[in-house]
Amino acid sequence: MMPRNSAPLKLTMGIVIFFCTLFVLQAAFPDQGHAARKFKQKECADCHSDFNDKYGGMKNQHPGVKDGKCQECHLSHGIVGKLLLVEEGNKLCFRCHEKTDFNLEEKTGVHTALRRGKCSACHNPHASNAENLLANDGAEMCFVCHQKDKYQKKVVHGVIEEEGCRACHNPHYSKHPNLLTMEAGKLCLSCHDDNASAFTKAHGDYPVAKAACVTCHNPHSSDNANLLKGSLHNPVAEAECNSCHNEASGKEPFGLNAAAEELCAGCHESADMQGDAAVQHEPFKSGECLSCHDPHASEQTTLLLGEGNNLCFLCHENTSDRVRFPHSPVESDEGCLSCHSPHSADFAGLVNKAEGDLCYECHADTRKKGEKNKMQHSPFEEAMCNSCHNPHGSNAEGLLVGRSDVVCYSCHSGMEGEFLRTNIHVPVQRGQCTSCHLGHGADNDLMLKAQGEALCTTCHDKSLFKEESATVHMPYEDGDCLTCHNPHASDNPGVTTEAQKQLCMSCHSDFKAQMQGMASQHLPVAAGQCSGCHNPHQSKLSSLLLAESPDLCLVCHEELKTRMDEGNSHSPAERDCQRCHLPHAASIDNLLTLPLQALCGECHEADDESFQKAHLSIAAEVMNCINCHDPHASKDPKYFKPTMHAPFAARSCDACHIVGKE
Repeated sequence: MMPRNSAPLKLTMGIVIFFCTLFVLQAAFPDQGHAARKFKQKECADCHSDFNDKYGGMKNQHPGVKDGKCQECHLSHGIVGKLLLVEEGNKLCFRCHEKTDFNLEEKTGVHTALRRGKCSACHNPHASNAENLLANDGAEMCFVCHQKDKYQKKVVHGVIEEEGCRACHNPHYSKHPNLLTMEAGKLCLSCHDDNASAFTKAHGDYPVAKAACVTCHNPHSSDNANLLKGSLHNPVAEAECNSCHNEASGKEPFGLNAAAEELCAGCHESADMQGDAAVQHEPFKSGECLSCHDPHASEQTTLLLGEGNNLCFLCHENTSDRVRFPHSPVESDEGCLSCHSPHSADFAGLVNKAEGDLCYECHADTRKKGEKNKMQHSPFEEAMCNSCHNPHGSNAEGLLVGRSDVVCYSCHSGMEGEFLRTNIHVPVQRGQCTSCHLGHGADNDLMLKAQGEALCTTCHDKSLFKEESATVHMPYEDGDCLTCHNPHASDNPGVTTEAQKQLCMSCHSDFKAQMQGMASQHLPVAAGQCSGCHNPHQSKLSSLLLAESPDLCLVCHEELKTRMDEGNSHSPAERDCQRCHLPHAASIDNLLTLPLQALCGECHEADDESFQKAHLSIAAEVMNCINCHDPHASKDPKYFKPTMHAPFAARSCDACHIVGKE
């Protein structure tokens, strides 16, 4: 039996029993709710099975691949079709590979691919059968970017064949030029013993260890024995170094035994170089042959210091790579020498021939064609091609020195102001003078491609004007577009030579006389807008009208058209406005052909019994028909106006008028 004060103990035991029971139940029936749900972990290769097929059997695997730790480089949640990298570019690689090991802080001496953050340009990020995860073996890796044939000539440097490029070059960075592993001289002497008798004999006992080996030798490959460069100076080829240098046993064996220009002139006579020509290349004139030529050896012909145009561009600005249309000789193998002499010439700019003759060597067909034409453009006739064309390159078609119109203005300056008018012919506006004019020769006046209509219809579709069974305006019928139009620009719409009214009146002078003193003029006539009603080129209607009456008139008289559509149309108005109106001008208001009463009387006989009855026998000559009737249209069958005075509506004229009296 429990003591009387056991209530707290019972409560404590109850709580303990409750939580123990809850714990047992939770263990027996685990929660199936959201909090207890877990994702099943899958390996990347479970889905990317092709990855194992591709890289699984390779000799060298990236540690992350080998250990199955894809997440070291990839984010596990990317987007469809792309696995996102943890970092971009070489930043990803530097998470493991120390950045300082690659000297990236230096602006020079770093392999281009590395500097651009493209480690994957050389390395496969997953696996490779080549060492260091290289994408290719040995030199083949380098040949992906470096032109292979330069390194595979007849004689290949032995160290390249045996050890590859890395025998001399560091693949990532170097403190020495060209990524060399050490200074060039020391690098060569690490294999070649400069004290060996064969070595000293081959070099004429000169202490070449103090010189640069690449002065005469190609360090990679050559078509010549001993890796000598492709083009050798004769003294070098014949091992006669003392032709230019002091004796090998002297204090300064590599010193010149005469001034450089004297040495060159000693073998290369001035006459051979056209030294007496009128124009001389500045280095040649000042005896600075070494500005362009190497005195020992070169891979370029004639011992040039650089390849093709690149040598010229050391002094002369290269504009060809900044233009849309470079001149083809500039980009050819012969390059600048296609047109220029390297030493001297008889013509300005060191060109090989006189300006025209030089151009016609290639453009002979242009010359033949132009010479057959009746007219020749004066620059073409005088063979001044460079007046219009840039001989090197241009952003304008045809190698023009500028936009077509700008080139033309340089001579035809008087036309430039003409072209600043309000309305400009489209080719002129675009600066395309050559749309109409030929640049070299033509058989038509003004160097036109064709005459009159034949020229205009190259752009303006002829079918828009001359239609079968159409009436054609006489100037266009004659193909004389310039009767009405200025070919360049005008202050008038349609590029017409004059304002429309004056232009039309210049031929239709009889019409002008008819207008004199007329009290009423049609608004288009008064405004000088003849084309408001007439087509200036052709029409299938009489008088070159744009449309038949009344449709033509109703284009402007829209309010009248509405009334005619909604009510009863007066027969003349419905058929032909000119039954009552003159189209241009009249001595009577509203362009009427006759005084109103006489005009109405042409159809409505005032003496007719029905007319008299309808008008209460009031004399017609004292009435004004349009006081009561609408002459064009009305909803009333008798064409009464819609609002009528009550006595009039009741036909009680005598309410206001004394019938029978004036």
